[in-house]
Amino acid sequence: MVIPLVDLRRQYRSIKDEIDTALLETVASTHYVLGEEVARFEEEFAEYCGARHCVGVASGTAAIGLALEALGVAEGDEVIAPANTFIATVLPVLRLGAQPVLVDCDESTATIDAEKVSAVVSPRTKAILAVHLYGHPADVEPLLELCREHGLALVEDACQAHGARYKGRRVGGLGRAAAFSFYPSKNLGAYGDGGAVTTDDEEIAIRIRSLRNLGRASAHTHVVEGWNERLDTIQAAILRVKLRHLDRWNDLRRLHAAAYDHALTAADVRTPHTTPWAEPVWHLYVVRSAARDRLRSALADAGVETGLHYPLPLHLQPAVARLGYSRGDFPVAEAWAEELLSLPMFPELEPSEIERVSTAVATLAAAR
Repeated sequence: MVIPLVDLRRQYRSIKDEIDTALLETVASTHYVLGEEVARFEEEFAEYCGARHCVGVASGTAAIGLALEALGVAEGDEVIAPANTFIATVLPVLRLGAQPVLVDCDESTATIDAEKVSAVVSPRTKAILAVHLYGHPADVEPLLELCREHGLALVEDACQAHGARYKGRRVGGLGRAAAFSFYPSKNLGAYGDGGAVTTDDEEIAIRIRSLRNLGRASAHTHVVEGWNERLDTIQAAILRVKLRHLDRWNDLRRLHAAAYDHALTAADVRTPHTTPWAEPVWHLYVVRSAARDRLRSALADAGVETGLHYPLPLHLQPAVARLGYSRGDFPVAEAWAEELLSLPMFPELEPSEIERVSTAVATLAAAR
């Protein structure tokens, strides 16, 4: 039998009664847009993240864009971001007419390299995007120091890190604002697209509530040029159910990561590194191999699904060629892109499946 990279059927079966009840009650309410479930989820998720406010939006991409717009990022501004991230991190920057300024990533964690950020801060810099990649928090303390020094805003891209902790604090409450995605395969996933912005700043929350809802200040008054970027009531109802299980699911992911670490100790792959100040949530378990493509093909033949996150670094994506970057500009991100391989990771993985995946990886990596 094939071991999938992610299996959402198992998760649904484990909470089927709760999900079905929530769905039927929401459908019966007929309040499908900004219904009561949205407000309840916003309250619960804000409390979970240790933030004062949460605003539900249509996607993680929308969350990043609305957070930046609410912070005043506009045409001509610069926003610093890592080269090793999904393109959705910077597309909202471009949509606002601002310029993404990329920096290389940390060799051990693949998150943004804080030491590289200080070299590219300019008078046009407005914000720094700290991506908590693969579920491992970025090192935000030195980034916050830079923000204080230069009057910048730190925005967390926490789209892969629901529940992760940085020096004991949950991500989502560390900067001026944080963006979350609830894409179905995330640690906290909806049954479609969804996202949220968390913040301690009431004014930012008020702006985002207006921007997500066509710029409304009241039912018939539109005060800004807004967007239609609301979180659906049905998705909020699903997320409320799943939020009750998130810590348990994250604990299972940690157990799976520890099992992989132990089983792959002697294998010819580089296993993920966890810093002493981080408590990751293992959205992805990413190993590195110099023979990644051959290993991936062999694992597929052995019935093991894998993923690539991300094989073409951001600065080499054709969609952002106008930024002017070239191969060699960010060597650490490029090295990660050539070697990374995501192994199956989801809470319902069985110990026997982890053993089978690990044995296959060790065997096939040694035979290359």
